[in-house]
Parts: sequence; C-alpha cells; structure tokens
Amino acid sequence: MEPINDDYKNIPGWGMDADPENEPTYPIKNYTGDDHNRINYERSPQQLQTVEILKSIERPSLSVVFGTTVPPSGLSGMIRRYAFKHSEDRYRHWLPLIMADRINVCEGVISDVLHGHFPNMIKERGWAVEWKYNRARFVKKIGIATLIAAGVAALVCKTVNDR
Repeated sequence: MEPINDDYKNIPGWGMDADPENEPTYPIKNYTGDDHNRINYERSPQQLQTVEILKSIERPSLSVVFGTTVPPSGLSGMIRRYAFKHSEDRYRHWLPLIMADRINVCEGVISDVLHGHFPNMIKERGWAVEWKYNRARFVKKIGIATLIAAGVAALVCKTVNDR
C-alpha cells in the first residue's frame, strides 16, 4: 500500500465548506449551526433480515435499511453472488451485475409465461410509440437486432455442424 499524501490541504478548494463563517449558501439558507453536527445522530434500528441480502465486501456490516422485494434467485442470483465476492473497483463486480440484470429480465418473462401471463412486448417495450414517432430509428434498431440474431444463429449452427 502507498502512504497517504498529507499534502491535500494544498488542493485548490479543499475544505472550502469547513468554515461556518464562510458559508457559500448564506443568502439562501437559513443557517442554524446544526449542519456541522450532522454526524451526531441517533442511528435507526436495524431492519430484520428475512431474505438473502448481498452486500459489498467493502462494508463491514449490513446496511440499516435494505430492500427485500427481489432476493437473488436463479441464474441471475448466482451471477450476483459471484459479483459481490469482488471489490466494487473491479469490472469483475460491475459487469456481472449488468449481465445479471439482463438475465433477470429474461427469467421474469419465462416466469410470466409459465404462470399463464403472456407479456405484450410491443406495448411494454414502447415499440408502438417508437414506430409512430421515430420510425426510421426503430427500423434501423430492428434491422441491427435481426442481423445480430442471425449472426449468432449462424455461429451456433456452424458450431453444431462441425461436431
């Protein structure tokens, strides 16, 4: 590890809001003096953990409040668990999370179909509105998606036929 440079006070603008007498929002803000006491607050009680919660390895403890509506599950959950084993400053954390979001959408559509609800993709994706107001871009987007899908299908067929 590199030693921390204590020369930070020479950075232009460093500590500009530390002096309560030099408050840049003075004419607008009703200054009460409590702004510099904001670290002295009563911590909220810890929310009970009823589902699996993924947390960053940089955080020593669980956040006081967290969401419980969509716990990690399926393939996307496995990918999220992998991502949270890595530091937030790595692509190994963020790229799998982006991929897990996309996979979760597919899992949701599959789950809807299995439960008898067939999604109206044209309406839900906004394709009807895009066709009405931005037809040229929509046609271009569909054309590119078709080319990519055809390329992937051709690659898969070639791989299967080579075996």
